[in-house]
Amino acid sequence: MPKITVDGQTIECKDKQMIIQACADAGIEVPHYCYHPGLSIVASCRICLAEVEGVPKLVPTCQTPVRDGMVVHLNSTKSIANQKQVMEYLLVNHPLDCPVCDQAGECNLQDYSYQFGRSESRFEEAKQKKPKKDVGLHVLLYNDRCIMCTRCVRFTREVAGTSELFVDGRGSKEEIEIFPGKPLNNKLSGNVVDLCPVGALLDKDFLFKQRVWFLKSAPSISPADAGGENIWVHHNEGVVYRLKPRYNEQLNKWWISDDTRYSHKVVNDPKRLYGAMRTQYGSQVESNYDDAIQQADTDLKRIHKENGDASLCAVLSPMMASEEAYLLGKYIRSIDPAALLVIGPVPMAAEDEVFRHYVSGQETFRIQAEKVPNKNGVTRVIDLLGGAKQTWDEFSQQHPTKLKAAWVVGGYLSHWTGLDAPAPLKKLYKVVQDILPSHLTHHADILLPSATWVEKDGSWENYQNMSQAFVAAFPPRDGAMREGNVYAKLLGRRTYDVAHVRQEMGEPFTSIKVPTISEADEPAMEFVEI
Repeated sequence: MPKITVDGQTIECKDKQMIIQACADAGIEVPHYCYHPGLSIVASCRICLAEVEGVPKLVPTCQTPVRDGMVVHLNSTKSIANQKQVMEYLLVNHPLDCPVCDQAGECNLQDYSYQFGRSESRFEEAKQKKPKKDVGLHVLLYNDRCIMCTRCVRFTREVAGTSELFVDGRGSKEEIEIFPGKPLNNKLSGNVVDLCPVGALLDKDFLFKQRVWFLKSAPSISPADAGGENIWVHHNEGVVYRLKPRYNEQLNKWWISDDTRYSHKVVNDPKRLYGAMRTQYGSQVESNYDDAIQQADTDLKRIHKENGDASLCAVLSPMMASEEAYLLGKYIRSIDPAALLVIGPVPMAAEDEVFRHYVSGQETFRIQAEKVPNKNGVTRVIDLLGGAKQTWDEFSQQHPTKLKAAWVVGGYLSHWTGLDAPAPLKKLYKVVQDILPSHLTHHADILLPSATWVEKDGSWENYQNMSQAFVAAFPPRDGAMREGNVYAKLLGRRTYDVAHVRQEMGEPFTSIKVPTISEADEPAMEFVEI
């Protein structure tokens, strides 16, 4: 492996690696705008130019491969002079609207301006003003902030393969544009906001909602489908403001689908269920949560005593964490050893949505047709517990006659389709856990509002049978409870200990790695004490 020296530090590199990536791997930051490891290299922003011994002029570190013995100077007089000049040119027509720009606090232009820029502008002429444009369902374009790095253009060509964005004009008249009648409405459109190093492309959903330095981060997994995309949950005071991609080489790399990006809306949905309910004299009345749990336990034991084995069933939602499904199955079987375990409905699109490079046709991203995150995990749990089991279709069609009571778990991102009390459930005593109201929740004998995935710990198994852990970003609001805590109470356990449950479940659950968060992953802004 070649070794190079960067500002006096010797680092080991991979063959044919670009200088900028070798530096990044060694923890050395090279300023850049246009470069992104997931896109083609254009070397257009020029701020990454550095001095290399033996080369008569500055070289773009994003486009220059390493060679053994290379000596690079990132902080030489020539390199720093170039950085200052590039910043001055970029700021000639850039508006001074950092106080009202959503990108403030995570803006490369802002950061590099402090680091390399001049304290005042030498440009005396009026700045060019360009109009704001609505370029798609989720994205606004502020062209006067654009520095023409072309990351967004390359993304729509090379990853989305849809090519909605292009560069129009020449020189100072250059602008990012969309083709007439072809707005930026592909299912990966939100990624251009993540890619934009300045505040030119902004998310309509997040616009003016929160300053990034107030946001906290938690690592999580997408609930939108079976792909298992890795994400960051950005939240503050119990409100999720946005979801961002978390790099995973095997799965989503640097990208997430728009289905994933906006799946957090269910967490803040004003229709969310809060407060336990129980049916009394034919109508639902409010109940203390612990009392409702105890009432459900008492009723299920009474029903089993009166009707014998195989009178109870549990509908395990593919939205549940595997650990929760295990505890619920174990609880139901502790009352009725012959209890039926049913995997809940699995909403499906017609087929996977595949994105390809616009020239090579190579697959770049895939959105799964299976619109739940943990069908495989819940199926594995049901197999682990053994005994009677059915799919949702089998359960809906076979009409088991001996059943008298069901514990039904929902947690879907939108209102259930196909689960509004099918024939086998209509006449049963029902304990229902869900996050949104439905026909089924309105007819539940005991209703227990549950937590969303950002409010609890657990793991999901994706379509590749890869189990991934997610951690709670914050606790659920009053009136809702994590399913694991409910089942732990019913099983007489002191608390819901995810690690202990995984040990109890055995492999492959014991090998699941829990994601950690470092300070560098937090959206942050450097504060200066005045």
